[in-house]
Amino acid sequence: MNVALLSESPADEAALRELVTGVLRVRPRFIAPGFRARGWPNVAQLLPAVIRHLHFNTDAEALVVAVDADDSVVHGEAHERPGYFHPHCRMCQLRAVHRQTTKKLPPARGRERLLRAVGVAVPAIEAWYLCGRDPAVTEAAWVEGNARGVRPYSRAELKLRVYATDRPSLAHEIECALREVERHRSDSRRLEHEFPGFAALAGDLRSVRDRPSDVSPVAPPRPP
Repeated sequence: MNVALLSESPADEAALRELVTGVLRVRPRFIAPGFRARGWPNVAQLLPAVIRHLHFNTDAEALVVAVDADDSVVHGEAHERPGYFHPHCRMCQLRAVHRQTTKKLPPARGRERLLRAVGVAVPAIEAWYLCGRDPAVTEAAWVEGNARGVRPYSRAELKLRVYATDRPSLAHEIECALREVERHRSDSRRLEHEFPGFAALAGDLRSVRDRPSDVSPVAPPRPP
């Protein structure tokens, strides 16, 4: 499978490569270089151009997009209803951008369209890294804390727990990210259970992996 990545930092991209490989059970061919944006607004702004580039100029089958939720509305079960769209949910927004962009594109490079896998880390990707190491860090804990008006932790605290410093170098971020996601390479069930924003990404990836091919088989030539 040919997979492209769009993330918010080189450290996020390094971790995503391992997480995607773990879900798929085999390392895909990653389209290089990965695409990165400078924070949330830039991800949404870049996404249409990235989709068009991959569709017309590469053999990518799927684009994996992962962003932090920060303080946005967390994607919930109600958001999965047909036709539902929450304007402040990043999962809803990214799916809508992909849908609106791809439906305007003609078939290219032997496929109908570029598929997508979207994940949103609540409240930040460092929470995914702590899964299995800190039982207090879960998507449910964040949602429930916000509902009570008392957050269980801050994004800064999560970063400190992962990197043991509030000013990590990029090399240190990547080293720590890879060390933490190693727990989930062979079995991502706990990460999917405790972080529905990752479970959505994993479900998308499996749908892409298990889909029927949209490339029409070429009939063998007739004998003379």
